[in-house]
Amino acid sequence: MRDGSGRLDRGDGVELAWTTAAGRTPAVVFLPGFNSDMGGLKATELADFCAARGQAMLRFDYSGHGASGGAFTDGTIGQWLADALCVIDRVSAGRLLLVGSSMGGWIGLLVAIARPDRITGLVGIAAAPDFTETLMWQSMTPDERARLLRDGHLEVPSQYGPPLRITRALVEEGRGHLLLGGPIPLTVPVRLLQGMRDPDVPWETALRLAERITGEDVRVTLLKDAEHRLSRPEDLALLKRIVAGLLDSPLLGEDGA
Repeated sequence: MRDGSGRLDRGDGVELAWTTAAGRTPAVVFLPGFNSDMGGLKATELADFCAARGQAMLRFDYSGHGASGGAFTDGTIGQWLADALCVIDRVSAGRLLLVGSSMGGWIGLLVAIARPDRITGLVGIAAAPDFTETLMWQSMTPDERARLLRDGHLEVPSQYGPPLRITRALVEEGRGHLLLGGPIPLTVPVRLLQGMRDPDVPWETALRLAERITGEDVRVTLLKDAEHRLSRPEDLALLKRIVAGLLDSPLLGEDGA
């Protein structure tokens, strides 16, 4: 992987923005959260961390996010998964360590299942698999569900900025990618970092996810005083230690790709 940045057409005229840094493999791939992007604090801190240790890294934005084209309201879990696979397949080579934040944790799980030969490990930061069902649809009142089905969208408040428009397509298409209802076929090392004061993703989700993953090398780190973003200096320092621990594992040694 070389240093670079650019935009690639995913095949329908929508361009996806990406940036890479050369270095040792496995390359770290950062998967942003819902309505977040590759310029966020966790992504840039990891980029600096990888640069300092000479580790290759790939960052990108899903369609409708950050510097990529497309409308946010046209997105679904399946489309954003396809975006991730498009960038990974066309921009990167060799083995990859996935780091997914919130929705990015769900996308990361799906990527790891879709590309088992390339993924060497996964780190989930407040990973939110199935959130369109468990945290959106199931938390809606009967009136909100009726409006979503009737109008095709619903405006919901966000503590991180302006209200978000949640679409019927996002919820309904997401049901085709739910993971927590059965075994999750992953055998690579998985590390889950979760705050117990997270108002968005219940901390029990991390435990349920760990239980569903079929592999044995799964560790959950619960931070009793941490919230959803996990962007405090001490959170970021812990994240870097977790990523370094995986990268320095003999099982994940450099493959020369």
